[in-house]
Amino acid sequence: MMTTTSTPRWRRLLLVALLAGCGQAASLQALEPAADTACALDGMVLRDYPGAKAQVRYGDGKTDYFCDVVELLRTLLAPEQARGAAVPFVQDMGQADWRRPQGHWIAARTALYVVGSRAVGSMGPTVVPFAQRADAEAFASREGGQVLAFADLTPALLGRPAHGH
Repeated sequence: MMTTTSTPRWRRLLLVALLAGCGQAASLQALEPAADTACALDGMVLRDYPGAKAQVRYGDGKTDYFCDVVELLRTLLAPEQARGAAVPFVQDMGQADWRRPQGHWIAARTALYVVGSRAVGSMGPTVVPFAQRADAEAFASREGGQVLAFADLTPALLGRPAHGH
């Protein structure tokens, strides 16, 4: 006989499964894309274009890459796009080379973003991610725009999709 204070076995198993998934997602690290890695949305080869790139690592081992940070942010800010345990990463442009960015991956949800600058990525005007506020503010001072946290980003701030995504 089950009392009102005990937890049914199926709920305990569900909780264990959810916590295991969270642990797996938390342990995912960014991967450097290969020379021929293409964008998950449009098939553009990442290394053919300047500006910060992005990726999402999933608990099932799959990784989606994006040729522009705006594409990732639109995906993350669209609730209908939610999928499993996902960990998004962007490149810290306080460290990476704009023309040929490699490495310097940081968690997308803790990054700071410069929105509305003169920076142009693979899809036109772009959002530029940074790990350090001082780097973001220096960039915004040079290139225009405002520094925002991930939590302050909205689809309206990202503008219209460049190619129908």
